[in-house]
Amino acid sequence: MKAQMFRLAAFTALLAALLPAAWSQAYPSKPIRIVVPFPPGGAVDFFARVVQNALAESLGQPVVIDNRGGAGGMVGAGMVAKAAPDGHTLVLGNIASMAINVGIYPSMPYDPIKDFTPVLRTVNVNYVLAAHPSTPFSTVQELIAYARAQPGRLSYGSAGSGSLPHLGTELIKAQAGIDMLHVPYKGGGPMVTDLVGGVIQLSLGDQANLMPYVQSGKLKALAVATAARSPNAPSIPTIAESGLPGFEATAWQGLLGPAGMEPAVVKQLNDALNRVMNSPAIRDKLVGGGLDPIGGSPEDFGRFIAQEITKWTALSRSVGARAD
Repeated sequence: MKAQMFRLAAFTALLAALLPAAWSQAYPSKPIRIVVPFPPGGAVDFFARVVQNALAESLGQPVVIDNRGGAGGMVGAGMVAKAAPDGHTLVLGNIASMAINVGIYPSMPYDPIKDFTPVLRTVNVNYVLAAHPSTPFSTVQELIAYARAQPGRLSYGSAGSGSLPHLGTELIKAQAGIDMLHVPYKGGGPMVTDLVGGVIQLSLGDQANLMPYVQSGKLKALAVATAARSPNAPSIPTIAESGLPGFEATAWQGLLGPAGMEPAVVKQLNDALNRVMNSPAIRDKLVGGGLDPIGGSPEDFGRFIAQEITKWTALSRSVGARAD
């Protein structure tokens, strides 16, 4: 009897050790759904569509894109937070749904740290600080000097209170010690229209939206908001090198799954997406669309999310930013 019990215990222990490996080897066993928590046509959706087919080929299963917009990305992300942690339901989170929203919404349907498993930081969406051609400054240093001489005279636009253009420009104000008037819009389109028309003087905006106007002479670019110069606009200096050391305001994206995912499955997804993003053809498409591929490990991404939550929550609370 004791011998039978010993053999049963040994078999149970062996089974427990082998099951995770067997499960991960079987992954993926069905189509993978990637929730894009924003409407079609935006930067997050663009990334998903570019990598969709190559990622499906790499993983050996179809990849289905599911657009579930609403509440600054929280509707779609909330769905994934409640999904089974088997690696078949994932979300493309971004700076809003996984960091900024923490500070601008009174409550959220999920905790970006506790309710998700980071897989990979995918891309940065490069932003540029642009001004109307009529403004008497062409560099960040000249902007700061002008704003200090005439506090409150300049107006800058954003896609809404609590958006990255809003908080990023507030960070410029805080670091430079200047005062400018914030004009919030219901989205980036109306803001760009008024910037080009000279109704507002300045904005921090997506390169993909603003650079065509810079190239046509309808706007002028003062600096980019990334830590390093943008590969799409290498002649434009960064804000950090233009008098505000350490400045960075990047609309990053990343792939996450529900909390509790098997580490082997996370690694498989991470390896596959890193390979896809390192493909020259995919990389060229992403860069051409104004996205800067990042990559890295799940651990790197997890630490980065925590840092971003701390950074943007402190800033949004200091300026009293709330979601529109």
